[in-house]
Amino acid sequence: METFIPQKEIFLMYLGKTRSFVNGKCSGIEPWQLIGSTCAATLMLVWLHRFLFQSESLLSRSKKRFFKVVRKLPVVGPLIQKHFNKAMADVAYSLSFLKEGKGYIRTLPAKGMSQHEILEKIQEYSALDDVHWEDGKVSGTVYSGEKKLTNLLVKVYEEFAWSNPLHPDIFPGLRKMEAEVVRMACALFNGGPNSCGAMTSGGTESILMACKAYRDLAYERGIDHPEMLVPKSVHAAFDKAAHYFGIKIVHIPLTKAMQVDVQAMRRAISRNTAMLVCSAPQFPHGIMDPVEEVAKLALKYKIPLHVDACLGGFLIAFMEKAGFLLQSSFDFRVQGVTSISADTHKYGYAPKGSSVVLYSDKKYRHYQFFVAPDWQGGIYASPTVAGSRPGGIIAACWATMMYMGEDGYVEATKKIITTARFIESELRKIKNIFIFGKPEVSVISFGSDTFYIYQLSNLLTSRGWNLNVLQFPSSVHLCITLLHTRPGVADLFLKDVRECIFEIMKDPNAKTTGIGAIYGMAQSIPDRSMVAEISRAYLDCLYSTDSPSSDKHMNGSPGHH
Repeated sequence: METFIPQKEIFLMYLGKTRSFVNGKCSGIEPWQLIGSTCAATLMLVWLHRFLFQSESLLSRSKKRFFKVVRKLPVVGPLIQKHFNKAMADVAYSLSFLKEGKGYIRTLPAKGMSQHEILEKIQEYSALDDVHWEDGKVSGTVYSGEKKLTNLLVKVYEEFAWSNPLHPDIFPGLRKMEAEVVRMACALFNGGPNSCGAMTSGGTESILMACKAYRDLAYERGIDHPEMLVPKSVHAAFDKAAHYFGIKIVHIPLTKAMQVDVQAMRRAISRNTAMLVCSAPQFPHGIMDPVEEVAKLALKYKIPLHVDACLGGFLIAFMEKAGFLLQSSFDFRVQGVTSISADTHKYGYAPKGSSVVLYSDKKYRHYQFFVAPDWQGGIYASPTVAGSRPGGIIAACWATMMYMGEDGYVEATKKIITTARFIESELRKIKNIFIFGKPEVSVISFGSDTFYIYQLSNLLTSRGWNLNVLQFPSSVHLCITLLHTRPGVADLFLKDVRECIFEIMKDPNAKTTGIGAIYGMAQSIPDRSMVAEISRAYLDCLYSTDSPSSDKHMNGSPGHH
């Protein structure tokens, strides 16, 4: 007959044996040694935890450390520095924005200038523009430029020039306008009765706000090291948000169609995943990510999903009514989509400095808000990054939406998508270049397996075109706006592309110069911290008030949409 031993007694028996074993091992150790070893081991574990679990990956930090050491080596270091200094000089040389003989104002004028003198100066500064966007040769940048709308916006801004939504009690009309812009946008993207949002200064701030909201939500859920899963093609503003807010960013690879790989995203989901991201469409190639498929992951794993529609949001919202069906839905009609960012200052045709971030439910927006309840100046509550904001921009955005109306947006969308489809179909007929993926909206990205695509970008620049230069892979894109829908503009672009490629094919291996050469060099440098340093030098040059040595200037600086 077997004897039954309770589990509690078994546990106590093993606990006693473990205690005797540990005590035996520690019998020759003095108490101070035991305490010291415990403290040292604890500190080591804390250091190891901090080293392994950071917003920047271990691989990225290891590469930075390796290249830092390499740059200090006796022979290699000076050689690298020589090439680095040359690259820095090239950047500075190509960034001369002033005409010869015109200096900078470095101090306040001793006596204030008259209105007439100021307006004369304004004309002088306006004449510095080498690129005439009015001709329709610029990718993105200016999305309307219509004279009637411009005149209206100037009058509206004048009416609200001194207003500030920080003081809703003093400017109640402005508060009403902002609330109405957000509500119209929610309706446009098929939000329900609980949908909400806020106006921001642009797409970057809209993205920052969504990331901040989901980071704080993750903290509340007990996630100490939140991560966001984003497509490799996602806008760099998500990298900025990760940097600002201490979120680890995980870039998910793309399929051959340049869409995010949904299965790779599923495999990357972990207990630390705070948000998923899709683009509609993405900036580099104008491709729509499969929002509906990613939304299924969001629902299954109960993770918020943000759809970045900053670039084309105010096009795709009207495409169906304009007669163009999208392959899949992208907005709040898709269960699982919890937020959307869309720029009113792009295809919403409002002046620069306005965007919206929208949420499917108020519970998400609450995490976006910042409140300091104990400040001596009173309770400080702010919906977005900025405290004071320009009321004139909000009023002008409201006026633009009212001026355009649904019929105006539908008609504009019809023109732009028709032009984009025409340019795409004609580009596909041209030999020695290819289109990336199947763009559905307004951005067409192209590359070449025959010649260095930046040669084409340079030649088009010499003909007055200003395209966006892209990397990884090397490519250029044209973002079609209302300016490109004017008679003859699309045909002229295609004619210039054909003629430039014909010229290139005479010597397809010719050396690339200008911005193309800088991008080519930047892609070939394995030490990305050097590229970052060169980029910082570029930003320094933008603020420089030293006299120019040349009046060449860098065209196609990255991300100028």
